[in-house]
Amino acid sequence: MGLQKSREWGNSMEKEKTLTRRKFLVRAAQGATSVAALPLIGMRRADTQEKPAEENNAVAGKKPITRVLGRTGIEIPIVNMGVMNADNPALVRRAFESGMRLFDTAAHYQRGRNEEMVGSVLRELKARDQAVIVTKVFLPPPQREIPAGQVKAFFLKTAEESLRRLKTDHVDVLFSHNVWTVDYLKNPGVLEALQQLKKQGKTRFVGFSTHMAMAECLDAAAGMGFYDVALASFNYSFHDYVPLHQALAKAAAAGMGLMAMKTQCQQDWYREEMPPELQAFYGGQVMHPALLKWALRHDFIACAVPGFVTFQQMEVDWACAFGIEYTPEERKFLEDRGVKLAMAAVCRRCGACASTCPRGADVPELVRAHMYAFSYGNPGHARQTLDVIPAGRGLDLCRDCDNCRAGCAGRVQVARRIGQLKEAYA
Repeated sequence: MGLQKSREWGNSMEKEKTLTRRKFLVRAAQGATSVAALPLIGMRRADTQEKPAEENNAVAGKKPITRVLGRTGIEIPIVNMGVMNADNPALVRRAFESGMRLFDTAAHYQRGRNEEMVGSVLRELKARDQAVIVTKVFLPPPQREIPAGQVKAFFLKTAEESLRRLKTDHVDVLFSHNVWTVDYLKNPGVLEALQQLKKQGKTRFVGFSTHMAMAECLDAAAGMGFYDVALASFNYSFHDYVPLHQALAKAAAAGMGLMAMKTQCQQDWYREEMPPELQAFYGGQVMHPALLKWALRHDFIACAVPGFVTFQQMEVDWACAFGIEYTPEERKFLEDRGVKLAMAAVCRRCGACASTCPRGADVPELVRAHMYAFSYGNPGHARQTLDVIPAGRGLDLCRDCDNCRAGCAGRVQVARRIGQLKEAYA
């Protein structure tokens, strides 16, 4: 319950003193999701939150595979920590002590508490010089049309606040957070702010993270020569998506360091698309290393930042840093026709669903909020995602709609996911 206790279930702790029906539904949904995932994932948060696991004998005494993060010249292990969903400082400490060196956080995660945790742990370990800190500045989409000068001021202010929370005078990479249009990628206010922070030594390198229209953004960035690093979603659901593979390879060839997130398809695809007997067959510790290795076997990826939240999950992910060859069971999993078909139920953030709601709801962001609440077990970040959707395009628009016609080009059950969001948040 450590994760649940620290998360925000609405706007603020001061405003929410009692357990409302909405909070109860979010907690119940989160619990149901975790329980449903057990046969396949084969691990529970409660198993290992109390204390770190012992050193994994399979990797003891070995050195992890390392790669260079593009033109930054930074050499890092191929597996590191995506900190967003974690709230246990002991887990961050264990990740560092095990050998992970890059920690990916953001000002937007847990309303700044995520950065505070990373900064506190690295200070306690006296390990700032050995760690690579990556953080991000998120400008909510409704504000992205403000004048460039205001955009620049927002970036500079947010970056300074991040440095205070991280207890450092500089970060190693500062990202423009959640970029999905080339116009925003090239926003003069963003570019000027990042350039100024880099010149002042407050960040060594600059980059952007992207979840949607990734191929277009990566193509544009490769030609700009401005961004040093990019963080993109890259997982097995993209195994047949050639434009993304080509864009990633092009960006890497241009000298950009590429980091992969969402590598283990942590969504509802297996529960929605795979029969129970197949879920059980691929239970335990097969799915997660198979999916992580698939991403890492693409040499244009410098590293992955899986979002583990338990010591056991960390060990499973970290073991992949010492060898990315598939086991026979992992290969069988990836080659299974049922698994490949089920991948059509993974949201790839293609944006095709955006025009399917006749009332104009922001379907892609609603589906993303569902992922955070019901798949990541992070209802606080889901709430933040919902809060930045413009009025009249979010759940407020869906509240009185009983016949959702939003759809997916693949097999994501969009109407079902929006319905679950309404039950929990609307």
